[in-house]
Amino acid sequence: MKLGLAQINTHVGAIDTNTQKVLDTAAQARDEHGCDLVIFPELTLSGYPPEDLLLHRGMRLRVEAALERVRRGVAGIAVYVGYPEYSDGKIYNAAALLHDGKILARHRKLVLPNYAVFDEKRYFEPGVEPTVIDFKGIRLGLTICEDVWEASPCAAAKAAGAEILIVSNGSPYHVAKQKDREQLLARRVAETGLPIVYVNMVGGQDELVFDGGSVVFDADGVVKFRAPAFVADLFAVDIERSGDGVTVVPQKVAPVPGETASVYSALLMGTRDYVNKNGFDGIVLGLSGGVDSALTLCVAVDALGADRVHAVMMPSRYTSQMSLADAKQQAAMLGVRYDVLSIEPIFEATLGVLSDIFAGLPPDAAEENIQARCRGIILMALSNKLGRMLLTTGNKSEMAVGYATLYGDMAGGFAPLKDCTKTLVYALANFRNSVSAAIPMRVIAREPTAELRADQKDVDSLPPYDVLDPILEAFIEQDYSVDQITELGFDRATVGRVLGMVKRNEYKRRQAPPGIRVSSRAFGRDWRYPITSGY
Repeated sequence: MKLGLAQINTHVGAIDTNTQKVLDTAAQARDEHGCDLVIFPELTLSGYPPEDLLLHRGMRLRVEAALERVRRGVAGIAVYVGYPEYSDGKIYNAAALLHDGKILARHRKLVLPNYAVFDEKRYFEPGVEPTVIDFKGIRLGLTICEDVWEASPCAAAKAAGAEILIVSNGSPYHVAKQKDREQLLARRVAETGLPIVYVNMVGGQDELVFDGGSVVFDADGVVKFRAPAFVADLFAVDIERSGDGVTVVPQKVAPVPGETASVYSALLMGTRDYVNKNGFDGIVLGLSGGVDSALTLCVAVDALGADRVHAVMMPSRYTSQMSLADAKQQAAMLGVRYDVLSIEPIFEATLGVLSDIFAGLPPDAAEENIQARCRGIILMALSNKLGRMLLTTGNKSEMAVGYATLYGDMAGGFAPLKDCTKTLVYALANFRNSVSAAIPMRVIAREPTAELRADQKDVDSLPPYDVLDPILEAFIEQDYSVDQITELGFDRATVGRVLGMVKRNEYKRRQAPPGIRVSSRAFGRDWRYPITSGY
């Protein structure tokens, strides 16, 4: 039997578009590859995750019509396609095996994840039994995503007679996720003695990015096929009966990309899909001469093309000649439209309005934040007038401790670097330059500064990033306490200070734009810290 692995990019809520993609891909699998069965990702017809769209009354009718369209429209090949099933007032995360106008089997997801970014128990009812179907003389154990993250559903499928496990997935990316998946799949193979065909989706959906990496394990636990990460395509794999079991014919095994390369690919895919799926012609961003905006510019150009990117330098009295020169150089290197719009007139006018109230008070963060908000006014005006989404350029380290200005540099529609620590930003900048020159080396080498007052440096307000970032990772991603982080070798007072800043600035993060999740715990859907807390 020849299996098609449809590693496709779906669009949440675009049911007609997703359905047409199923029809087109099934025809391609049949006509170009000679496949007998093509396997699609989890909830293909609705897109994943559909969240509260599932609760809209019209959703059921549209999904049922789409499934009927697939049932009638696919011939000469079977499809295993995911969709939300509405039945007796309940919703199931389901998938159907259809062949020549018939529904041969329906599987309802047995295990509903309800951790990290997953919230499936809010919407779905779990299935209660395994689904095993004889197709062309091979007994297929049909599963969906989390069904293989626990041992019992796979064991139940084996007990029901399955000879191979078919897994439809919507598994989002974070660093080292492919390694985690394959270790888990290898355990399921060892426990059941069955081959596994694992098909994952690709594409960006709000904060999530799906990286593909579809993979096939033989019964001996060896990877016989792996699709390239972050690539939407159709792949074909042969399986054969061998004695009492099923074996997989070896195919090309794509390498797993390195961590920095995979993060950069995730940023590209997440940014491209967010801008395109939301219907924007392009983006605008503030280019400061610092490393964060420099990396964001690279991501935007690589994701969308230089003609869809507009960079704006907005100098003030504190902006150095180095920043002006480096921003101009990078814009020229990447071939984007570049404008210089001074904020001094707006800044002066604002200070004038406030002069009586500010009289006698020393300059502080208020004047610094006014500058950031002047820039926000200009960028949002350009976004409104030109119809281009504003990308913010802040990183996770800044967002964690509140080193960002509400309605200033936090203003915008999307934050590509939101889950990238400053340390990771530097690694990504160097990675991008290793591909081709895109960021002036002086931008990467210079000491970080917001340039909101004379001779300002980030270390005036924050611990050095090589101290700050490990503390933040331990607290945010590992849930370590002050004592546990101190035991890692950090000064207790510094740890307490950093964690205090994180807690105090939750109100800012709640007002920040969405950004791409690349770590195991990002600010956003898998971080639900209370704003008001006496902890």
